[in-house]
Amino acid sequence: MPLSKFAAGLLALGSVLIPPSLYAALPTETVGQAELPFPPSPHRSYLIDFEFDNMVATRVVVVDPDRQKVLGMLSTGGAAPAVLAHDQKTVYTADIFFSRYVRGTRTDVLTAWDTRTLSPSWEVEIPAKRASTLTEKYALSMSGDDRFVYVYNFTPSQTITVVDTQARKVASEVNINGCILAYPIGDRRFASLCGSGDLQVTTLDDNGKVSDRTTTQFFDPEQEKLVERAIHLGDTFYFVTTEGVIHGVDFSGAKPKVLPTWSLTNEQEKKDGWAPGGWQLMAIAPRLNRLYVLMHPDHERHKWEDPSTIIWAFDLKTHKKVGTLEAPNLIWSLNATNDDAPLLLGTNIEGGLETFDLKTGKHLHTMEGVSKTPTLILNH
Repeated sequence: MPLSKFAAGLLALGSVLIPPSLYAALPTETVGQAELPFPPSPHRSYLIDFEFDNMVATRVVVVDPDRQKVLGMLSTGGAAPAVLAHDQKTVYTADIFFSRYVRGTRTDVLTAWDTRTLSPSWEVEIPAKRASTLTEKYALSMSGDDRFVYVYNFTPSQTITVVDTQARKVASEVNINGCILAYPIGDRRFASLCGSGDLQVTTLDDNGKVSDRTTTQFFDPEQEKLVERAIHLGDTFYFVTTEGVIHGVDFSGAKPKVLPTWSLTNEQEKKDGWAPGGWQLMAIAPRLNRLYVLMHPDHERHKWEDPSTIIWAFDLKTHKKVGTLEAPNLIWSLNATNDDAPLLLGTNIEGGLETFDLKTGKHLHTMEGVSKTPTLILNH
């Protein structure tokens, strides 16, 4: 279509008014890199974004829930789990990459990220066996002294890759066939939960090699369904069944001490259909000595991973229910901060972050749209 006289006039005017020098290449801009404060605030939160619609490239979104501000992001490999070092200096992720993005040669690496700059500091290539599953706690964990990182593998043979963070190399690969995950105990031990109902405890030497292994009967898998996504306070780990029975185990001694079980619900609450649900469905606020559990008022078989807006609080000493919190949106995963003014944080199903003040039990606010499919929250 021919140009109108008006449009042709504008083009002619532009050719007169714009000097040729403006078409020259602009000078290269130097971009600086901001650093986050160190040590990090205990409320700084790391949202593991599984990105369910595109699991090839996932991320960790770093946020300040107090200021409702996104601080940065770690761009990780496919379905990458993460763990925070105890010294607060490093975030570790276990990444999977392919030479052709979605196909080709697979490379697995353990990446160490600086918590100040959110940039990778170093990486170690690990066996291409890392479990490619929905991200959960203890699929990547580390020793109490930050010396070793434990990577859970599933091929479907089950092993743990032990990475020495000082030497920055793989120290060993530990066979845990029939068991899953690595629940860290102190500086040189980790436990794994077995399909037989046993807890297998592996002890390492200072070179990261196996020096001892024991098994302890923990629960009867023929009688109850235990959720592997536990939570811990020190060396005591708490698991829950799909019906709401807490199973605790104390690993502080030479041998695991299985603790008496207790129920989240009384008889009337059971009749009314109350039971736990969600993905990371439990959290502990250490300074309050309280356990928080996502609960459903209409529990049904095969729906125990569904999200909920209801959270029950329990005193870990008395096992008594001490409160109820309610979110404005459905929550899938929980975590609590480890400080004297603790927050309870929950990832909602729309990719937002729900924040509660645990001193008052009040819902503070919702950060909307900070991620896509957040499966876990980590705090220092």
